Amino acid sequence: MAIYLLVTKHSFRLSLTHLLKLCGVGLIIMVHWLAFYGAIKVSNVSVTMVAFSTGTLFSSIIEPILFKRKIRSYEVLIGLVIIGAIAMIFSIETQYWLGILLGIAAAFTSSLFGVFNGLLAHHIRPAIISFYELTSAFIGLTIFIAIRQDFTPSFFQLDQPSIIGLLLLSLVCTVFPFITSVNLAKYISPYTIVLTVNLETVYGIIWAILFFKENQELQPSFYFGVLIILSAIFLNSYLKKISDKRLELNGGV
Repeated sequence: MAIYLLVTKHSFRLSLTHLLKLCGVGLIIMVHWLAFYGAIKVSNVSVTMVAFSTGTLFSSIIEPILFKRKIRSYEVLIGLVIIGAIAMIFSIETQYWLGILLGIAAAFTSSLFGVFNGLLAHHIRPAIISFYELTSAFIGLTIFIAIRQDFTPSFFQLDQPSIIGLLLLSLVCTVFPFITSVNLAKYISPYTIVLTVNLETVYGIIWAILFFKENQELQPSFYFGVLIILSAIFLNSYLKKISDKRLELNGGV
């Protein structure tokens, strides 16, 4: 990212206030990483993705508070519908309670830094936001691992598949999507972004089935659940369009 910013001639200079805000959001991202991958570690991919779908509900509450607007009942309702749809796809087993809690924590922190980025994106360039946030998350994670005394020789021993996997996860699945999502926050609401990210739940479960055989076959409830999620996404866009028109007709009140 630093090389990209240098090549594109971005300025790294920020006010102290903005720098502290970005570092704070970066630490939230660090907690999100720990919760998300921790959930997968103690449960499985499917359970984690089911719990992660609660992000829409969190965002429908957090965004109005930080953006200082009224809570839209349809956003909360859509969030609840999506949670029900994901729960329909896979029944959550009680022995994975820790994974469920960590997955919900990952959803909450994801919604939190998504809304914060929606505010910051109007004042700072998305690439700069991404660079400072991910850098502070990296530093915070390094300190966390050092405190746990996990920096052992085996920690740095990686085989070729692990190196390739980490490069794909970091560059293809984190850096570029993160910059893009922050940039989108200038044009669409954080709630809509989180709502669309719920498709990640569907993708994640599909990959879990293909790679880890977590489910031997897709049940009809899976396709029905996917249909509900897609319908909720388009319904949100439709309802938001109607709400914006009413707001415009009422003079922005």
